[in-house]
Amino acid sequence: MEIRGAVQLPARREDIELHTDDGLTLVGELALPAEHDPVATLVTLHPLPTAGGFMDSHLLRKAAGRLPDLAHIAVLRFNTRGTSSPRGTSDGSFGEGEEERHDLAAAMSFVAERGLPHPWLLGWSFGTEVALKHGRGFPVEGLILLSPPLHRTSPDELSAWARDPRPVIALVPEHDDYLRPAEAEPRFASLPNARMIAVEGARHLWVGENQTRRVLNEIVEIVNPSAAPLPTEWDGTAAG
Repeated sequence: MEIRGAVQLPARREDIELHTDDGLTLVGELALPAEHDPVATLVTLHPLPTAGGFMDSHLLRKAAGRLPDLAHIAVLRFNTRGTSSPRGTSDGSFGEGEEERHDLAAAMSFVAERGLPHPWLLGWSFGTEVALKHGRGFPVEGLILLSPPLHRTSPDELSAWARDPRPVIALVPEHDDYLRPAEAEPRFASLPNARMIAVEGARHLWVGENQTRRVLNEIVEIVNPSAAPLPTEWDGTAAG
């Protein structure tokens, strides 16, 4: 079977709730390898909810559908405050990237409670803003940023990562609607531990199977390089 589209490979999938320190309940899903302990964890932060972003935005859904089996990576997805998806609606209302610090804190508390290993923050678009604004305060391995607009992230919030030893890897589409490689390069160049990857032919939404595969392979190269490159065919059995 060719691995493409919305295929879901074997995993232990659990509907979960996160509880924020300001009293909200957020809905989400944890996907774990079906037959193995995870070697690393992706804590995902979805695109802008006021523009249709949610935990099922396609790259995040495909990461959860493929990476537990193919790369033994746990994937935690959740709707930030006020966001709806087929899983349900999280309490609260959109917080412009500021109040979402409570949502990230709740996710990281869940990671700690479950003993999920080596968490990375994986943000897409608006999710990159939440990661850059608030991620330094949590025990994560680093940041993976997809289509970072650097719109809500202040210069001070970005430059603070220059004093942080953890890696910041940004995948910037050639034809992004908000921030293209030529503009992004000098902004990330000021961070000693940042790496910007310009992705030829890509757009902000990473539409198409070729772009999905490129993104997921880049993620695995960072988080569990022994599992890269990802296969494009599945033989009906869980990965060994």
